[in-house]
Amino acid sequence: MDDEQLARDELRYLLGQVGGIDVIGQAGNGAEALDVIARLEPDLVLLDVQMPGLTGFEVERRMLDGGPGAHIIFVTAFDQHAIEAFEVNAVDYLLKPVEPGRLAVAVQRARRRVSADRIAGDEGNAASGVGGKEDQIADLTNDRLEQIIQLVAERQSRRERLAIRVGERYILVLAEEIIFASLIDDIITVVTGQHTGTASYRTLDELHARLDPSVFWRVHRSHLVNINKIKEIVPWFSRNYILRMKDEKATEIPVSRSQTRRLRDYLKL
Repeated sequence: MDDEQLARDELRYLLGQVGGIDVIGQAGNGAEALDVIARLEPDLVLLDVQMPGLTGFEVERRMLDGGPGAHIIFVTAFDQHAIEAFEVNAVDYLLKPVEPGRLAVAVQRARRRVSADRIAGDEGNAASGVGGKEDQIADLTNDRLEQIIQLVAERQSRRERLAIRVGERYILVLAEEIIFASLIDDIITVVTGQHTGTASYRTLDELHARLDPSVFWRVHRSHLVNINKIKEIVPWFSRNYILRMKDEKATEIPVSRSQTRRLRDYLKL
């Protein structure tokens, strides 16, 4: 369930690569997702966090209010919602762009949960005794620990490198090499000491979520800067500032009024 058709098409393709999965429905917003889930009763739902109408978490909570149902894998560009995903007992939490290997791991976790549900629901099966339930709880606990470990590793990895498009090529740059990123005419331009390219993220918020917030500051609604790559701070009118960056052009970036005080406090101005 995602508000972007291209994202849904890509996810459907990746699920086809995993194998053994029948995609029986899609939805473009939260309300539509609830309707599709109630009507088709799937075993597994892949939900974006940010959708029109209802968020993925609101969809999940309404599903929980209705009793046991489909298991959820959240698929999102933002890593800061992971704890909330664990609180609603999500199977997994995948960061976009989704890596095929991580998707396969998430699907395998979902299969284990679906299997455990079916065993628990079979009252005549000896595996539903105390020992079987303890094994199921242990499996879920191990899954949760594995989720957290993988998410931390993935978050660290994604904060260390970023792919930008330069001409017809994609170049992998280290996050620490990024001097600044700017949003102009709905296109995000990323500048390093050696390259200027475009990022595939839709918004600066999405890009910011991939970077270390203690290093990369949103100094303006259209600009994200690496505070370690500021060459000069130029006083401007109304006690504001212009940042002159360390790129070849010595690009000047304005600091918004809301960020001026934070900059003063940080640099002891």
